[in-house]
Amino acid sequence: MKPTLVLLVRHAVTPTTGIKLPGRARGLHLSEQGRAQAEATAARLATLDKITAVYASPLERARETAAPLARERGRAVRVEPGLVELDVGDWTGLSLKQASHKTEWAAVQRHPSGFRFPGGESFVEMQSRITGALGRLVARHRGEVLVAVSHADPIKAAVAHALGTPLDLFQRIFIAPASVSAISYRRDGVGVLTVNSVDGDLAGLLGRR
Repeated sequence: MKPTLVLLVRHAVTPTTGIKLPGRARGLHLSEQGRAQAEATAARLATLDKITAVYASPLERARETAAPLARERGRAVRVEPGLVELDVGDWTGLSLKQASHKTEWAAVQRHPSGFRFPGGESFVEMQSRITGALGRLVARHRGEVLVAVSHADPIKAAVAHALGTPLDLFQRIFIAPASVSAISYRRDGVGVLTVNSVDGDLAGLLGRR
């Protein structure tokens, strides 16, 4: 059986990207730049004519990023709750500057496996959730190519898990807005084909899976 190829796409830019921790707050939409990024990512993925499904986190910024590709394919965006952003709980809405001044920030950066956001999710729970969601999608689409639009930390956690990288080192992985990371799920294991791809042709991924 052919491997299942999952293309993990981070949502495109919003007005708060790189400024605030929006967490799971509703009502945050792509900026004009973000909408252009979403269209550009859809054009890059259009070279992969075997994509059979487009999934997205329930949050608006993820669904709006997935929409151009789904429209191009004549498909609906399928919402997958397991792709949702890390729940930062009481930190929701804080600026990155405010968050970085908290004493817990060192743990977030250097020992995330031991940290839970007050009133929110732990990094361990988030990694278990995203890998579980991807496992369900792979089981549903064996041998196919699918897109899953999510958020930076869940994608980093999924890539780290696929690479066998400890969660405490996952902050070393960078995932840019509208970037594409590709994981191939085979019967004998997984393979990471690309991480944080922001430009260039993706057609070669089909031959490498």
